[in-house]
Parts: sequence; C-alpha cells; structure tokens
Amino acid sequence: MATTEHPPTGRLRAWMLEGLSDMGRKGGLTGPHAEPAPAHKGQRWWRVMCLTGVDYFSTLGYQPGIAALAAGLLSPVATIVLVIVTLAGALPVYRRVAEESPHGQGSIAMLERLLPFWKGKLFVLTLLGFAATDFLITITLSAADASTHLIENPHLHSVLHDQQMLITLILVALLGAVFLKGFLEAIGVAVALVGIYLVLNLVVVVDGLWHVATAGHVITDWSGALTAEHGNVFVMIGLALIVFPKLALGLSGFETGVAVMPHVQGDPADTEERPTGRIRDTKKLLTTAALIMSCFLIATSFITTLLIPADQFKSGGQANGRALAYLAHEYLGNTFGTVYDVSTIAILWFAGASAMAGLLNLMPRYLPRYGMAPHWARAVRPMVIVFTLIAFLVTWIFNADVDAQGGAYATGVLVLISSAAIAVTIAARKAGQRKWAIAFTVVSAVFLYTTVTNVIERPDGVKIGACFIAGIILVSLLSRLARAFELRVTSVTLDDMAARFVRDMASRKIRFIANEPDRRDKAEYRDKVEQIRKDNDFPEQEDFVFVEVTVTDPSEFEAGLTVHGEVLHNRYRVLTLESASIPNALAALLLHVRDVTGCTPHIYFEWTEGNPFANFLRFFMFGQGEVAPVTREVLREAEPDRSRRPRVHTG
Repeated sequence: MATTEHPPTGRLRAWMLEGLSDMGRKGGLTGPHAEPAPAHKGQRWWRVMCLTGVDYFSTLGYQPGIAALAAGLLSPVATIVLVIVTLAGALPVYRRVAEESPHGQGSIAMLERLLPFWKGKLFVLTLLGFAATDFLITITLSAADASTHLIENPHLHSVLHDQQMLITLILVALLGAVFLKGFLEAIGVAVALVGIYLVLNLVVVVDGLWHVATAGHVITDWSGALTAEHGNVFVMIGLALIVFPKLALGLSGFETGVAVMPHVQGDPADTEERPTGRIRDTKKLLTTAALIMSCFLIATSFITTLLIPADQFKSGGQANGRALAYLAHEYLGNTFGTVYDVSTIAILWFAGASAMAGLLNLMPRYLPRYGMAPHWARAVRPMVIVFTLIAFLVTWIFNADVDAQGGAYATGVLVLISSAAIAVTIAARKAGQRKWAIAFTVVSAVFLYTTVTNVIERPDGVKIGACFIAGIILVSLLSRLARAFELRVTSVTLDDMAARFVRDMASRKIRFIANEPDRRDKAEYRDKVEQIRKDNDFPEQEDFVFVEVTVTDPSEFEAGLTVHGEVLHNRYRVLTLESASIPNALAALLLHVRDVTGCTPHIYFEWTEGNPFANFLRFFMFGQGEVAPVTREVLREAEPDRSRRPRVHTG
C-alpha cells in the first residue's frame, strides 16, 4: 500500500515545488545550501511589455468613462494633464527605478536600504501591504469588470444577469490555472490579447475621429459648450488639475512594469551584478507602453466626450464603464461590437496576469529572506494557489463589485508611485545630481498631493490597505517565530588561521568555548577557561578555542558566515564571526567543523541569568539571550541523527 501511494505524492510535491532550488530534490540538501536552479533566460522586452500591458492597456475599457464622469466636457483636457504627469513624472521616475533596482524589487528595495534593523523590515512590510493591495485588487477588480462586460452583452444579459459572483470566481480560477501551467504560457497569452485589443481599439479610434472630422458641428458644439460652462482656458486648466486625482487609475501599469523586470532577456553579456541590457530594454518597455497608452488616452477621451451623450456615462447608461464598446456598437455595428466586447472581456480578465507576475516576483524576494514565510514560498505554484485563494476571498468580501474595489485599487497604485518618486529623489540627491533631485522632488509632491486627495475622497482604500498590511505583518511575525530555530546560515567560510585551528583540534578532542566579547583582555579569557574547567571538571591539560559572535543586524534572517582566527595575548586562540543571531551562527559553525573534520565538536556555555521568556524575546528580536538551549535546539532541528549531532554543554 505504501509503495503504491508514495510515488504520486512525490510527483505532486516535485511538480508543486518545481524551480525551487532548496526543496523537492530527493537526497539533496535543504535550505540555502542547495545548488541554485538554472537561471531564467528571459523574454524579449516587447513580449514582457505585453504582460504588463494587459494591466496598463486594459484601463482603456473604463478610463474614458471615468474621465467623462469626473470632468464632463473637460475630459480631454483632464486627460492631457494625466498624460503630462505620466510622461513627465511617472515615466522618468520608473526609468530611474529600473536603473537603481534591476532585479525587480522596485522602489521598495531602494527605500529598504535607508532604514536599518527592524524599522526597515516593518517599513518594507507596510509597502508590501500596499503592493499586495494594488496587485490583488487588480486581479479581482479586472475579473469583476470582465464579468460585468460579459453580463451586459445584449445576447447574454438575460441568462447571466445574476451570476456575476460565479463568473468572477471562475475567471480568477482560470487566471491561476494559466500560472500553474507556466509563466511562458502567460506571456504568450498576453502577447496575443494585447495585440488584438490594441488593433481593435485603433479601429474604434480611427472611426471615431473620422466621425468627428466629418460632422463639423460636433467640435464647434463641444468648444462652445466648454467656453460657456467654464469661461477661459485658465479656469479649464485649474479644474482639470483638481479632478486629476480621480483619473489616477490611468497610471496603473508602471509598478508591474518594474516588478516583472527579471523576465526581460537583456544582453548575453549581462550579469546579475551589471544587467546593462536588461536595464536598457526595461526602459524601452516602460517608454513604449507609456507612449502607446498616452496616445490612446487622449484620442479615446476626445472621441467619447464628443460622440457620446453625457447621460449615457452615468450609472445605468449604456456607456457606463464601457464607453469605447458603446462607440464600437454604435458606429461599427453589433458584429464588430461583439468582437470588441470579447476582446475587452479577455484582456480585463487577463489584466490580473501582470499583477500575479508582480506578486510572484515581489513577495518571494522579501518574505522568505526575512524568515517571514516558509521555504516553499520561493516556489511559483504554491504561491499561485495562495494568491488565488486570497483573490477568491476578496471577491467574496466585495461581492464582485467593481466600484467597491476602485478606492483600494487607486490607493495601492498611488502609494507605490509616491514611494517610487521619493526613492528616486533620495537616490538623485545621494548621487549629487541636483537638477534631477529638484525635478523628482516636484514629481513627488504631485503624487503625494494626488494620494492624499484620493485618500480623503475614498478612505475605504486606506482601510483595505491597512487590512492587507496587518495580515502580512501578522503572518510574517508568526512565520518568523515558527522558523526561529532554523539554521539560517547560507554558507560558512574559514580564513587561513581559523582553518589551521580546526585542523589542529581535529587531532584531539574539538572543544569550543562560547564567549561574549567584553574587554578581551588576558584576564577575561583566563577566568573563562577556569570557570569552564571547574563547571565541567576538566583537567588542566585540556585546551580550548574560543568562539565569539558579534550581532550585526538581528532583523536579518539568513546570510553567509565568515570565520576569522586570531591569537590573543600570545596564548588564547579565538574564532570571531558576525551574524544576525548568536545561536544559529554557533550551530552552523559546529556543523561545518564536523563535516570538514569528521569529528564531533563540543561547545561549552555558561547559563544566562534572567527570565527565560525574556531571554527568548531577546533572541527573537536581537539575536541573543539564552544562547545555550537555543543553540542545542537549532542543532536538533538541523541534524536529526543524535549520534552525529555536535555536543552542547552548559554549566
């Protein structure tokens, strides 16, 4: 029975953890000591642009309607303001982000470097909460909007009018299924959808402009009504600036453009340290997408404002949330209109693909490294399942309502763009680029104003973002607590002197003394040796090597370990090392010494005074505390075989 059941389980586990270097390999090492997986070869930049474009370009499905409702006759002017902010603000910011953070972490990584220790970790978790808000709401809102377009189709309305929740959940599940199949399939689907959608939109725009040009009174009627309603051009510009925050969803594609940056192919000569080609091609990706979108935004806002009656944009109107679809049916016939509807539904559904790709690139880069997610969080398929289940929950909470999710979506987008603008401002100042620093300061002020205005008008977005932040922080801290006793050391390297000490001890009994460095004078080491001998009843001839760990950043979870050897006071041999945690570093050193010598090392401690619970909190937060029992527990988890486990002695 066991023989027949185990292989399928192994195959399922291997499939789920495919691409994860430190799990799922029979007989292989676990944790960060495993061999790395082969590097992802990447895709051409224009193909990756299509993946981000399903999010960015799909906003054409509802952006003209949002602009018309927010600005009325001023919609084209307000859209021009949006385009100016896009090309003169967001685009330069994210081109700089791509240059400063070429591995897809985006502005979060740039800001992480500014704050050390736990402050930096909590700050990153907060930004990750807003990123999760942005990306997950992109998935659920786009699927809900696609289901709305499907239900509003005249041929299907009578059959599907009360099935929006079910349809939305099915669309989210299908999106997850695409990513379970593989990332390359997701890019292939995105290229096809974006190509078809942009061509159909181009047909609608050209036809709309032709109708505007041939019906001359349309332009004169619009300009006359605009002048009569708002007076002079300065009033128009002022009002357009005021309503601009309501159009901010038109900026939604930049963060995902940087998040999927690792999938850009770049040049054959690129290295992880200097991916010059990847940076260059990502800048092409961002610029091309922004230019395409800007042209479409201006053209679509112009033709929809001039050709669609104002009352049709309102709730219940035929152009509400589907202005371009209205023009497609009105001027190009129901056959073309139906094809356009299908394309719009498809790209709105798949808009979540860029968000899913962003989540899969962003979250595993931070949470497992912080110890705030299990090892399997580095694998794609388990994370796809987790994000899909969360998307189900969000859809159910909001009842698949597009309007109810709009505030959270805009808040997530604007917070991330504002953080990116602040990050590049600081980077420009540090680089001594005064003109760029001034320019980015102005851009930061614009996005901060937009964010604050949006929060005031739609506070639900901050509330939803706060829920994501609280959830991420809570789960992260619980995971960090559960993984506290992991080895947490990626590698151990001994310098020449340290290696000489180990070789010398291997001919006798290997005995270490854990010492907390204080004055480091001769008396300190002499007294420590005498104490260990008395506590453990050792004869005078027994010799020891001291091990001293200096805690650097206790908020870090895992890192490599470099061990230095030195002789102090012409007598005492001392191994010194730096780590985020004393017990984990000592355990890693003991296991390494055992492996290179084939001997079982012994280490000697003295008990730490104080409350055990308080000492554990000191270990959890600051990497020190009750070192002896924690070192033993780390060794027990890392080495199940008791006979091969290094010995821990406490007196």
